[in-house]
Amino acid sequence: MSPEMIGLLGIVSLVVLLALRVYIGLAMALIGFIGLSFLVGVQAGVHILGITPLAEGSSYTLSVIPLFVLMGQFAFISGISTDIYKTVYTWMGHFRGGLAMATVMACAGFAAVCGSSLATGATMGMVAIPEMNKYAYDDRLSTGCVAAGGTLGILIPPSIGFIIYGILTEESIGKLFMAGILPGILLASLFILAIYIQCRVRPQMGPQGDRTTLKMKIQSLSGTWGMLLLFIVVMGGIYFGVFTLEQRINRHLHDNGKP
Repeated sequence: MSPEMIGLLGIVSLVVLLALRVYIGLAMALIGFIGLSFLVGVQAGVHILGITPLAEGSSYTLSVIPLFVLMGQFAFISGISTDIYKTVYTWMGHFRGGLAMATVMACAGFAAVCGSSLATGATMGMVAIPEMNKYAYDDRLSTGCVAAGGTLGILIPPSIGFIIYGILTEESIGKLFMAGILPGILLASLFILAIYIQCRVRPQMGPQGDRTTLKMKIQSLSGTWGMLLLFIVVMGGIYFGVFTLEQRINRHLHDNGKP
């Protein structure tokens, strides 16, 4: 059997295993082991199967991913997500579909301290969906805005997706983070525009919430300081090299007159 045919069978087998709900990592490891065993030999397949998980699991560069996930959990437990949602709801809740718009904005805010789409969607779903149910929002709108807003978690920095991409392509993760800010804001704005149009066409999908005074709006801004501080510290530290070991070493060598 030719290598091309083995590769094609491997792709088909991988799709079948994924359709059978086999874990992605397990399916890829199994297909890779079988394919390599056919091409090179069983001994080589066993050897690669033994060292690859250890090499990838002990990767220094990938260790940042669980740390960003941990940061997101700290942000959720500390109540940052709830504070962001209350602030945005105070400003936008009186519009038709205002709660859904507030959910998207809160997703964007929480994405700036989380980095994971799954964590953003799950966290804001627990906060926002019960509130939208209370105001008789259409289930399609309430769940849809959480699902769409959750995708901002992988676009607005700090993003785990950018970290993995930067590691694989050896690009600057700090520059990738900076490049994700404007697209994230644009996508959130388009989500809000879509909600506005939907609620104008079908007002029953997103009833108006309670109106708030200007004083209440201004007072609600105090709930955003945690998110803003964390975002500035993370992005500023990465962009200016405070958290980058390589740049700190180079700066130290330069200060000591070494090349």
